[in-house]
Amino acid sequence: MTLKTLSILSVMILSVSCSGVKVVTDSNKNADFSGYTTYNFMGWQDSDDELFSKSDLKLIQDSFHSEFERRGLKRGNANADMQVSCYFVTGKETAYSGYNDYVGGRSSGYNHYHTGWGYGYSGTTTKQRSKLVGTLIMNVYEGNSKNQIWQAIATGKVNENPKKDRTQTIPASVSSVMRKFPIRPK
Repeated sequence: MTLKTLSILSVMILSVSCSGVKVVTDSNKNADFSGYTTYNFMGWQDSDDELFSKSDLKLIQDSFHSEFERRGLKRGNANADMQVSCYFVTGKETAYSGYNDYVGGRSSGYNHYHTGWGYGYSGTTTKQRSKLVGTLIMNVYEGNSKNQIWQAIATGKVNENPKKDRTQTIPASVSSVMRKFPIRPK
């Protein structure tokens, strides 16, 4: 491989690994995704509108619509080939870290027995960090039988005060979820 090819691969790996969203998927091995041409977004779980603003939920839904359309799927109604449901779960995650400097002291001058090395001390620093973690669960059901044919679970840190514009970060996160969808973009 040439140096240029290795550089491109390195950048691609870094960009995927830095996305901050971990995605796990599961697929029904008996489902034939080549026969699906339409999808219907079933809406949000009732409590999701408490976690996110209406504009955030619309942006997420529009991002999924865009991803499905990239795959040649058309938006349908309740009789569509695939029924898609999404919901969120959030919770606090706490991490602890500690550091011990193992620095011993040195006795100098006169003490009861002699001069030289004496008793030491060490310092330990601990930190506790909490972050809000969000999990998006996406279920895709076969339209006629209502059997689940695909599931994605995406977990990542929820930035409560985002520095980046959400119109960029939300579509990127949705793209990470859809990267493993069995129907590839056209």
